[in-house]
Amino acid sequence: MPLVAHTALPTFQRLKEEGEDILTPDRASHQHIRELHIGLLNIMPDAALEATERQFLRLVGACNQIAQFHVHLFTINGLARSPQAQAHIDTYYESFAQIKQEGLDALIISGANVTHNHLQDEDFWQPLTEVFAWAKENVTSILCSCLATHALIQYCYGIERTRLPAKRWGVFSHKVLDRKHPLVAEINTRFDVPHSRFNEIFQNDMEQHGLKVLVVSLEAGVHLAVSPDGFRIVFFQGHPEYDDISLLKEYKREVIRYYHGERKDYPPYPEHYFNETVRHVFAEYELQIKTAKASEHEMPPFPEAAIIEYLDNTWRDSAKAVFNNWLGKVYQITNQARRLPFMEGIDPNNPLNL
Repeated sequence: MPLVAHTALPTFQRLKEEGEDILTPDRASHQHIRELHIGLLNIMPDAALEATERQFLRLVGACNQIAQFHVHLFTINGLARSPQAQAHIDTYYESFAQIKQEGLDALIISGANVTHNHLQDEDFWQPLTEVFAWAKENVTSILCSCLATHALIQYCYGIERTRLPAKRWGVFSHKVLDRKHPLVAEINTRFDVPHSRFNEIFQNDMEQHGLKVLVVSLEAGVHLAVSPDGFRIVFFQGHPEYDDISLLKEYKREVIRYYHGERKDYPPYPEHYFNETVRHVFAEYELQIKTAKASEHEMPPFPEAAIIEYLDNTWRDSAKAVFNNWLGKVYQITNQARRLPFMEGIDPNNPLNL
């Protein structure tokens, strides 16, 4: 299902250069294929704003090559933005008012950074819940990523996330629990998913409130769950959208924070991510950093170029498969009118007739 470059968003050109199938509106208008309109509520901080666009658009664009996807980017109030990021948003993003007016077939809500212990104290809490309340009534299915999962499970079911003793950080093996559910049909029964979070909502809490847990890790907990109806809300605790270098960039950021005194301890490695060659390079680099910090010398260059070839992406195929299943089901049950969530005869309380 190719993406349609219906705006001048730079991400479309970037993805085209990477080999993604991107249609011009003129070419798309000559194909007698049904459109799907997917919203991407991007609430990531400025540094990750465009990377998040690329990551989710890659997954959408890799889906079944029958329908045409129009991805509508928007954001909400309550998020501090630099002038550059705000200019990008003003130029390429739509307003929530416009989204509501025209409608969506499906909605993706990204993760976000937080500054408070309780999510309801965040400035973006009220705008986020307003978007969700609208989407729950008007959109076929909502997919929530990481922080959005925690926020909307709390909003819907009253389950507050639990602070972990240490950051859940790395690439973890997961197992499919319900192999018959359409979201995980025909995919590997065991696969990797990256995680990067300080908090968790546990499997028992989800199941006690009727959520269906589909994919779980013994080390990292639940990755994929769905609302009690089986499809209307899809919850990710992991980050299947991550690039192979996403955790590397997070590690680099933490090393920089250590060098500048913003954290006391030297950051540990993301689990199951660096091989022995990479660990050896970074062990030597740690000594260089600590020496430079103690002598107040300039921070030595981060050795990204020396290790990039040793990083493996072991989760992309399964991530694409889940997205393909998700949007394939949206395609099958959504109404042709964008402002209506279901075609005639679909039960909103059991849309997949499970």
